[in-house]
Amino acid sequence: MQSAPNVHPMDVLKEQLLQILKVIPEGSKIYYIDYPVHSNGGDLLIMKGTEAFFKDNHIRVRARYSVLDFPDTLMIPTDHIIVLHGGGNFGDLYPAHQKLREKIITRYPNHRIVILPQTIFYKKESEFDRTAHIFNRHNDVHLYVRDPLSYEMAAMKFHKCSVYLSPDMAHQLWPILPRSSPGKELLCFFRTDIEKTSEQEQLEMSGRGDFLDWTSLYNRVEKKSINMIVRMMSKGSGPLPMQAIWGKYTDYLVDKAVKRFSGYRHVQTSRLHGHILSCLMDKPNTLLDNSYGKNSNYYNTWTNGIKSAQLEVTP
Repeated sequence: MQSAPNVHPMDVLKEQLLQILKVIPEGSKIYYIDYPVHSNGGDLLIMKGTEAFFKDNHIRVRARYSVLDFPDTLMIPTDHIIVLHGGGNFGDLYPAHQKLREKIITRYPNHRIVILPQTIFYKKESEFDRTAHIFNRHNDVHLYVRDPLSYEMAAMKFHKCSVYLSPDMAHQLWPILPRSSPGKELLCFFRTDIEKTSEQEQLEMSGRGDFLDWTSLYNRVEKKSINMIVRMMSKGSGPLPMQAIWGKYTDYLVDKAVKRFSGYRHVQTSRLHGHILSCLMDKPNTLLDNSYGKNSNYYNTWTNGIKSAQLEVTP
């Protein structure tokens, strides 16, 4: 995405998010649903960007629910907008989150429902058709997607929904100042899950740089703390204000990532939010693709004008 001279492309991306105010006007009362309670720092960056967007635009969050604690029955006033968390879990790879979205679309036919910027990916066309059937029964669904391919797919299937192209909510955090001067050369921030590629494995074999992922960023105590919060929220938090505790703890977890990234001159990453965090810090970074093209689609749509960022092109 190209920007005007003397305007940083990240300023332009942050400004692009203001289009969301057309469907969630300033001062709106909302329920924020499906915010992340797990250790994936990319989702935590999206959540922090989303909360910053709400605060910066005077959007009043009246309640928050995750996939762990969304109640079986919940009365939501019809003048409140239901806003669903963005990310990369729209489709059939992460069924718990997709089922929650579909449940809300079905259960609240008279509410405005806004799905913040997502990437769509289905392995099975039949599952995509099933989702479309549910979405097309609702008259006021607004779906934001992060790349043209997702836009094309959504526009083709979701006839009753309003579909928009938008950058990721984490861009609301621009700029993030580094916490220190870099003392090391290369951080390899690589996926270790179902979305890693053979190209990444070849780079791993070269042995250059320090290797890290969201799962290895956090130490044993931090992982135990995350798991304990997940268990407590799954059971019902009782007298403890678990949402507030999680909010503070995730500030600490995100700050830990910023501190670690600050220590390196260059980041090489197959994590979309390793790339986005590097861009938020204006740190030189190289992005590798994931297994289904999410990263390259995002880069080609939004971040290709950022001088400090480049896409690793594989033959």
